[in-house]
Amino acid sequence: MEQDCALRNEKKAFRYRAAAIIVEDNCVLFAGNEVDDYFYSVGGAVHMGETAEEAVKREVLEETGVSYEVDHLALIHENFFIGSSGLKGVECHELAFYYWMKPMGKRVFMSQSRTMSGVKETMHWIPIDELDNVNAYPLFMKEFLQTPHTGVAHIITDEREYGKRQDHDN
Repeated sequence: MEQDCALRNEKKAFRYRAAAIIVEDNCVLFAGNEVDDYFYSVGGAVHMGETAEEAVKREVLEETGVSYEVDHLALIHENFFIGSSGLKGVECHELAFYYWMKPMGKRVFMSQSRTMSGVKETMHWIPIDELDNVNAYPLFMKEFLQTPHTGVAHIITDEREYGKRQDHDN
């Protein structure tokens, strides 16, 4: 079994994550599951000895059953939040590399995946202009997708207190 790039004790957790930005027909792909009441970006933990780009391709294939190709690194997200589900009440620090994936021209998937804790996961195409109407993380995704970018964006979110947020574009 591969080891994730992650650390955890009773009060704090850190995870190095790779995530995909997959857009088809003005819809962006998010994942959801049977337990949590929100959607989240497709992706997961980077394994020890694996690059973030290798991890995002592996995670997308595991979650969708489709072998998407990476277009380019889009943003680096430093995320601070209080965990839910298996991390309920834990102060979390996540470093995520988000990659634009090359469109495939289709929105159909054959596979179903499971979360680390074994919960059934499903894929959801959400129209970009309707992202404000759904509970989807990261919260900045609609604005990010509707704003032109050059280079790699750097976004820091801190939801531990008062929903603080800072953005930095590099």
